[in-house]
Amino acid sequence: MKIARIETFLVPPRWLFCRIETDDGLVGWGEPVVEGRAEVVRSAVHVLSEHLLGQDPLRIQDHWQVLTKGGFYRGGPILSSAVAGLDQALWDIAGQAYGAPVYALLGGPVRDTVRVYAWVGGDEPAGLREQITAQVEAGFTAVKMNAAGATSPLSTPAETAAVVARVAAAREVLGPDRDVAVDFHGRFTAATARRVLTELAPLHPLFVEEPVVPEQSHLLPGLVAAGPVPLATGERLYSRAEFLPVLNAGVAVAQPDLSHAGGISEVHRIASLAETYGALLAPHCPLGPIALAASLQIAFATPNFLIQEQSRGIHYNKDADLLSYVVDPEPFRFVAGHAVRGDRPGLGITVDETAVRAADRAGHAWRNPVWRHADGSFAEW
Repeated sequence: MKIARIETFLVPPRWLFCRIETDDGLVGWGEPVVEGRAEVVRSAVHVLSEHLLGQDPLRIQDHWQVLTKGGFYRGGPILSSAVAGLDQALWDIAGQAYGAPVYALLGGPVRDTVRVYAWVGGDEPAGLREQITAQVEAGFTAVKMNAAGATSPLSTPAETAAVVARVAAAREVLGPDRDVAVDFHGRFTAATARRVLTELAPLHPLFVEEPVVPEQSHLLPGLVAAGPVPLATGERLYSRAEFLPVLNAGVAVAQPDLSHAGGISEVHRIASLAETYGALLAPHCPLGPIALAASLQIAFATPNFLIQEQSRGIHYNKDADLLSYVVDPEPFRFVAGHAVRGDRPGLGITVDETAVRAADRAGHAWRNPVWRHADGSFAEW
């Protein structure tokens, strides 16, 4: 069996899919994308495809080594994301070739269901209670919200109080038996993060995500030591090497993204590394169905898994949603806030190729917003 064809598809709302076809007709799908830079990743996929065409698709680990290390200059979000999507597609083919789900190829399942959470916004307080109530009524036992929009370098009393008030409102709706995770999104300085974390501690968030931007990860030890709130990070880290210092810092939750951090192969290794630190895995995934399917395969096979992000109804999905490009929604049917383990081979989904090809003809040029403070200076988004 040889790899005969590799294609990419730029599909709304902001995703990039890749398709690998073998000479005997097996097809694997992956989702290689950097949100806002999908076209650049697309070019990287086509360059990397030069190595894969004509090769045995089942030599996944060897391909991963060559794709990540064979070009001398290594790492970074573009290259890692291109590799991630190709890696997902190769695992999808491997599962179909062996007649088994990917989680079986990773050592077999360690759980029957995977807890997932729903997004409820939080940048602005309007409608927050109603959004959370709707997710509770839909069966979810956990939600995640942004802490705030653009925030002053040193938060004012009013800004701090507004963050706490929003999380308090969430806690009131959720009660003591459900969870709220809070995403700082790298929008706070370390000083502001420390101040807000102290105020949030009595509300018992499941975790606080990205308390500082990744280039300030050296400040995490002080934030971990400052209080009892579990800290999470990792959506903008792309390898075991980048996760090592944040795990050393004592973060409680590692959040690699299956479409950024080298795919199934590398995230499986990151999970094992995190386990040695007593850290839990909560894969980042505000993306499409292929990325989520890959994330779930990891979740079913990972002992130190905590909870899974998913994008159904997320505010980014305006032109298409999680189910827009799959034939059967069953793999993404959540029961009491959990995804149920299936036994379909590969990634466990059937991509609607007709819909994907039609969407690619329209394409997209999604870009994240650029925020500014009141004085006109740049603000973290």
